[in-house]
Amino acid sequence: MKRKFLTNLVLLVSLNILIKPFWIFGIDRTVQNVVGSQEFGFYYALLNFSFLFNILLDLGITNFNTRNIAQHSALLNKHFSGILTLKLLLSIAYFVATFGIALLIGYRGHQLGLLALVGFNQFLISFIMYLRSNISGMLMFKTEGLMSVLDRILMILIMSVLLWGNVSKSPFKIDWFVYAQTISYTLVALVGFIIVRFKSRFRRLSWNPIFFLMILKKSAPFAILVLLMTLYHRIDSVLLERLAPADADLQVGIYAHAFRIMDAANQFAYLFSLLLFPIFSKMIKEKQPLNEMIKMPLMLLFTATFILTMGFWWYSKEIMELLYVDHINESASVLSVMIFGTIAVAGSYVFATLLTANGNLKILIGIAAFSMLLSFTLNVLLIPRYLALGSAIANVSALFSSLFLHQFFAFKKLKIHFPFHFYIRILLFVIFVVGFLIVCAKLLVDWRISIFVFGVGSLIFAFVFGILNLKEISTTLIDTESVDSFANNE
Repeated sequence: MKRKFLTNLVLLVSLNILIKPFWIFGIDRTVQNVVGSQEFGFYYALLNFSFLFNILLDLGITNFNTRNIAQHSALLNKHFSGILTLKLLLSIAYFVATFGIALLIGYRGHQLGLLALVGFNQFLISFIMYLRSNISGMLMFKTEGLMSVLDRILMILIMSVLLWGNVSKSPFKIDWFVYAQTISYTLVALVGFIIVRFKSRFRRLSWNPIFFLMILKKSAPFAILVLLMTLYHRIDSVLLERLAPADADLQVGIYAHAFRIMDAANQFAYLFSLLLFPIFSKMIKEKQPLNEMIKMPLMLLFTATFILTMGFWWYSKEIMELLYVDHINESASVLSVMIFGTIAVAGSYVFATLLTANGNLKILIGIAAFSMLLSFTLNVLLIPRYLALGSAIANVSALFSSLFLHQFFAFKKLKIHFPFHFYIRILLFVIFVVGFLIVCAKLLVDWRISIFVFGVGSLIFAFVFGILNLKEISTTLIDTESVDSFANNE
């Protein structure tokens, strides 16, 4: 099972390393710089507002479906046409709720026009994620890996023409960015539909209210969980836009500078969850031991995120100067706080995925509710005084509260335990990495050289202290024995 995880992780990471850095730092960053912090903040607030009602597009169906198909793959043929119909019905509820609330809180004119496009993109993303849940549930990880970067490939092609192709004499507008997303998501949705249609032998939509109610009932806990998690992940920028005493769009734009970097860093951990959810679901169903399967991804993630966090924390101003052209000091202050959330998100992706696969949804809902309440309270208290920095503090506080609770309940419910010397090695690794960062910063003048040397040296410390086990990783990768033949569906 570890071999299945590692080989497909290598594929996923390789694809994302090839595509997403150029997307993030070449396209997304360029758009932010070209349109300016204020206009991008205008778009970013609308984007996060559209996320608040995203649950109505899915109601937990995607997460329920991934677990269900991973454990009972034959249900794809039976469920696909009915769930597809249900998803289309839910999209109507999403648009009614989104525009109803938008009108109530005062959105008008261009805000509503752009929100319509952003909302339609949310529908396409939800549809794509459902299609990918079927692909992932069948453990078709290679296909899932390609699907995970296809939208970015298309966006890079379209946006490269719009940004650098001199196709228009007019200045670049944020609306063009949204149009490009719509085209890309539509094409990816068509590709995903063709793949799943072939696997499910789909013929036509199925109208079955009893089936709809059954699916909604089973996916309801997932729906509540996703809603609460969306709120505490996305409500900060919405509250910032509403509560900032002055220049609200500008403050959201400053916040977005840092959040986009943290969000980009979190994509690495997200790739792990895509693989771990169906694998954990299968292992729990078959009562396989979990300790080693948990330890490997956990240590890989901790090593990567801790090294990245420390480097970005120390050199936050230099990184912002490299990436952006305005409000550098404010953005750097926000990044120096927000980047720590990467560690919390990585750990939660492992432990929350494990609890989800085990069906502990009530616990997860309770954790998400607590984190949402904490995030909301801290945002309300901190935004009026600290603006974007206050939102960053609130965000990171909620993320770490989630991590500690996810870990506690995962250990308790699944009887996970690691030996004492495991924690000692982690502590020594942390101490040496922090010390090495200080040495590099003091001795090396050029920050680029310093952060590179720091990253390489910290990786060496990870192997020295046994956080990463080179022999275990290499043996797992080259082992050709079919220890998990059930997963070989491609």
